[in-house]
Amino acid sequence: MTEPRPRKTGSKPIESITFDEIDQRILEMLQKDSDTPIQAISEAVGLSTNPCWRRIKRMEEAGLIKKRVVLVDQTRANVPLTVFIGISTSRHEIDWLNRFRDLIDEIPEVVEAYRLTGTVDYILKVVVPDMASYDAVYKQMIQRLEFSQVNSMISMEELKFTTAIPTNYL
Repeated sequence: MTEPRPRKTGSKPIESITFDEIDQRILEMLQKDSDTPIQAISEAVGLSTNPCWRRIKRMEEAGLIKKRVVLVDQTRANVPLTVFIGISTSRHEIDWLNRFRDLIDEIPEVVEAYRLTGTVDYILKVVVPDMASYDAVYKQMIQRLEFSQVNSMISMEELKFTTAIPTNYL
């Protein structure tokens, strides 16, 4: 089986493109279900299929639509435990940051990571089957890099989860 060709995105500067209310509605529909047929989208926004398709392509070329993905149910994938890890470090050099990026890239259980302002330097979202698996992730991290503080917070309940971002700022 051949690998699918990566979608070309971001070839036009987004500042040079204007988006209107129809673009917002198209994007909202695609964020809810990226498999929505062009015909259904075009009917919902009051366009014929070709202009609707061109608008979607324009948003892809501008890099506004990065990619289309499948959302996997965490529990059914046997990774029901979500742990947020607050990391503080006394090391603030580019070399350390690059090693940290390499480390979290190599750990598939780390599904999100952010560099922050304030008392915590980084926050990671980790999904694992159980505490023993989280402990293995923790040990892998502290074995490779030095942290001044690691604070783990276990999620008891997911109150809101969405990948959709607001479109009203376009």
